[in-house]
Amino acid sequence: MACRIDDIFDRLRRCGRTTLIPFVTAGYPSLDDTTRVLRALEEVGVDIVELGFPFSDPIADGPVIAASMHQALKRGVTPPAIFELVNGLRSQTGLGIVAMVSHSVVRRMGTPAFMAEASGAGFDGIIIPDLDLEGAVEESLGDLAAAGGMSWSLLIAPTTSPERLGRLVGLSRGFVYLLARCGITGERAQAPAVDRRVDAVRRHTDLPVAVGFGISRPEHVAAVTRTADAAVVGSALVRTMGEGADPAQAAVELIRTLSVGLAVRNVSPRG
Repeated sequence: MACRIDDIFDRLRRCGRTTLIPFVTAGYPSLDDTTRVLRALEEVGVDIVELGFPFSDPIADGPVIAASMHQALKRGVTPPAIFELVNGLRSQTGLGIVAMVSHSVVRRMGTPAFMAEASGAGFDGIIIPDLDLEGAVEESLGDLAAAGGMSWSLLIAPTTSPERLGRLVGLSRGFVYLLARCGITGERAQAPAVDRRVDAVRRHTDLPVAVGFGISRPEHVAAVTRTADAAVVGSALVRTMGEGADPAQAAVELIRTLSVGLAVRNVSPRG
């Protein structure tokens, strides 16, 4: 089944472009704001977004994203409400929309049912950050994602061994998600050094590589996209949205600022 994420990265590579992937907590500050933010991001050239499902006990999220999830949960944001939001947007947007969701949320609904609901609503990819390699294999999540035309990306940490890296990359489809740092999400002052780890990933696959965790400045974006295909920005965006009188406008202004750091280079399309 065709995957929108594949098509987007193929187009970007043909144009020699790298891209930002903003992370937005669904329902923060409100579901209406989420819709406005996604539409505004597309208007300023964003190709792919991660949409985070609020969860009461986030594993790798720092205080900014954890607080945004807590607020969304207090407002009563549920997976069905998020599916409805995406379904309402799907016919109006060409954005690649990737779900970032805890394994507990997926299991609560039932893994096959969740994956079918996500695909049917119009999600283009799935990331389950707290799922281990063995769980991914046992539940055949990659196969379920492929059947629904969705990308499936497992997180690769800086401490991942070469052998385990090869297995994680082999299970991924659409793009590979490489963590710039260990620990939890959050803004950092120092630009991440990821060139060697991106090269290590590329020895196993020609899938695009996205790098996230701690990216909040144009120089961080430049450091990442020197070798990777995309930079993921989360905490800085969520914080900026929360501080702004207009979350959509605040998001747009930050993305415009960060986009200055995007590398432009010649990259051959896959295949």
